[in-house]
Amino acid sequence: MSTPTFKQLLANPNHLFAFGFGSGLAKKAPGTFGTLAAIPFFLLLQNLSWPVYLSWLIVTFALGVLWCDRSSRALGVHDHGGIVWDEFVGFWITMFMAPTGWLWILIGFVLFRFFDVLKPWPINWLDKKVHGGFGIMIDDALAGIYAFIFLQLAALWWGVSLFG
Repeated sequence: MSTPTFKQLLANPNHLFAFGFGSGLAKKAPGTFGTLAAIPFFLLLQNLSWPVYLSWLIVTFALGVLWCDRSSRALGVHDHGGIVWDEFVGFWITMFMAPTGWLWILIGFVLFRFFDVLKPWPINWLDKKVHGGFGIMIDDALAGIYAFIFLQLAALWWGVSLFG
């Protein structure tokens, strides 16, 4: 199977989550659509205390390793372009303790996509060398960490309360 249909996503929970509830089925730029699909979830999460939000990140990363591994094995492709759960978690990492407001969501979105696409060292190395579900997840998690750092520095620069 090359790309599952939406009906196949609904029938397979691993595909459903790995493909970001269908956002990864976008014909062009599925990673961008996956990141966009993560925003409504972030809006629900943004007011959690930082320990609960951090726990959410750890759990969704770990589940992502499982879901993405199972989905990629079933598809017979290491990191199928439609697998976007890593973008969800990467964006949520970016937005950890971010200032509130749509401007910061936009800045976080742009920063995350920038680091996810550019893949500066060691992201590019991890992307090439680490396989399976962990390999799918780790490069986007690191892109999220890079974006998180730059987002927090931007907030500090503009005098916005650091850590939300």
